[in-house]
Amino acid sequence: MFEALAKYQINIQMIATSEIKISCVVAQEEGVKAIHAVHSAFGLAGRQKIQIAG
Repeated sequence: MFEALAKYQINIQMIATSEIKISCVVAQEEGVKAIHAVHSAFGLAGRQKIQIAG
């Protein structure tokens, strides 16, 4: 995940971990790009577009 975010020069502002998950905080304007980067890296990218209410 960190490599995928770094590839797109997305700065991680905070990291939180537990036994079963990792969470990262990124700048709001990079949120959609970060989701796409991680989904692509792990083969989770589908055909649906992500819509974020603003």
